[in-house]
Amino acid sequence: MIWLIVGLVLFLGVHSVRIVAPAWRQAQIEQRGLNAWKGIYALVSIVGFVILVWGYGIARQDPIVFWVAPAWMSHVVALLMLPASIFLVASQAPAGRIKAAVKHPMLLAVKIWALAHLLVNGDLASVLLFGGFLAWAVIDRISEKKRLRAGITSNPVAGPLKWDIIAVVGGLIFYVVFVAGLHKMLIGVSPIIGM
Repeated sequence: MIWLIVGLVLFLGVHSVRIVAPAWRQAQIEQRGLNAWKGIYALVSIVGFVILVWGYGIARQDPIVFWVAPAWMSHVVALLMLPASIFLVASQAPAGRIKAAVKHPMLLAVKIWALAHLLVNGDLASVLLFGGFLAWAVIDRISEKKRLRAGITSNPVAGPLKWDIIAVVGGLIFYVVFVAGLHKMLIGVSPIIGM
């Protein structure tokens, strides 16, 4: 369990610097340069992600179970993951109407993903992993609203419809690929019962 926690602290910690220490972040960028900061950020993110995936895999071998979800809950999760996939792709594309409407599609995708996975994973490691990501996404969204009110950031402006089409089609493709086998290959669990 310790490696999962270390990975979460590293990964979510580096993603929280802008929330908890914006002045320090800005000082690092000014001192080292933007590209150096991005390199450090990426390195810590990758190391944290690898450790948390490894730690989660270890923790799942001897789970502490709080609840067991009914079998039908996997269908609810499958339904929730569809918009999460679309929002994830929308977050990587230029702003269309979807991105402008939800403002931060990546954070919304993370919140939906984390909540959906908490519904079907009642073990301690999953509660730490998905609960940690859900808490981080909520806190980051609150922080983003404060930066918006302070005039530090701005919301995306609606762009051409083509970016929404790309987000929906790309999200559907991502979803189908994950459900059809990528989830089982990467995570070791099929999201659809009987597959």
